[in-house]
Amino acid sequence: MNRQSRLGAWIAMAIGASYFLIPLIATFEFSLRMRRGEYSFDAYRVVFADPQFQTTFGYSIVMAVVTIVVGVLLVVPTAYWVHLRMPKLRPLVEFITLLPLVIPAIVIVYGYLRMYNSSSFIPLTGSERATDFLLMCSYVTLSLPYMYRSVDTGLRTIDIRTLTEAAEVLGANTATILFKVIFPNITSAILSGAFLTFAVVIGEFTMASLLDRPAFGPYLQLIGANRAYEPSALAVIAFLLTWASMGLIQVFGRNAAARTQK
Repeated sequence: MNRQSRLGAWIAMAIGASYFLIPLIATFEFSLRMRRGEYSFDAYRVVFADPQFQTTFGYSIVMAVVTIVVGVLLVVPTAYWVHLRMPKLRPLVEFITLLPLVIPAIVIVYGYLRMYNSSSFIPLTGSERATDFLLMCSYVTLSLPYMYRSVDTGLRTIDIRTLTEAAEVLGANTATILFKVIFPNITSAILSGAFLTFAVVIGEFTMASLLDRPAFGPYLQLIGANRAYEPSALAVIAFLLTWASMGLIQVFGRNAAARTQK
C-alpha cells in the first residue's frame, strides 16, 4: 500500500510538472526558430536590442522598486500595530488586504480614473509624473495581499510584545523599534513580499495600459499582436523573471529557517 501511494504521488507530480513544463519548453523551442532551418537566439537578440524593450523594462523595474519601498513602509507599521495594539482588528485588516484579489484590476483603475482625472480636485492624470504616482499606488494596491500576508506571517514568528517592551525600557521610540528591532527580525518575510510584488509589477498590463504608461506589460501585448517569434522570447524571459523571484523567496526562507534553528 505504501509503495502504491508513492507511485501515485510520483505520477501526480509528473502530470503536474508536465502541465507546466511542456508548454514552456514548446514556447522556448518556437522562439529559437526565427532563422529558417536552424535554431538560433535571433529573437532574443532582437528583443534585447529593441530600444522600446529597454525603456519599458527599465520603467517597470523602477516602478517595482518604488512600489516595494512604499508597500513595505505602509504594511510593516500597520501589521506591527495591529499585532501589538489591536489584535481584534486583524480579521478586518486581513479582509481589506484581500480585496484586490476579489475586485478586478480594471474596476480599480476605472475608479482611479474617475476620481483622479484631469478635471477632478486631485488631477493625478494631468501630468506624466502624477500619473506615474497614480500607477505606483495602483501597484501597491495590487500587491497588498502578498506583501501583507508575508509580513503578517513573519510577525507571527517573533515575540513582538517582548521585543517592544525591551526596546522601550532601553529608551527607544516607535520609529527606532520599527527600523532597528522589527525590520531586522522579519527581513526574510519582507523579501518574500518584495519578490512577489516585483513579479506582479513586471507582468501587470491592465492598469499600465489604461493609464497609458510605458510599462513592460503593455509592451508584451504590443509585441504579441505584431510579431511572430519575439513574443515567445518575451514569454520565456517573463517566466524566468517570475521563477527567479520564486526561487529567491525559497532561498531567503530557508536561510531564515536555518538561522532560527541555530
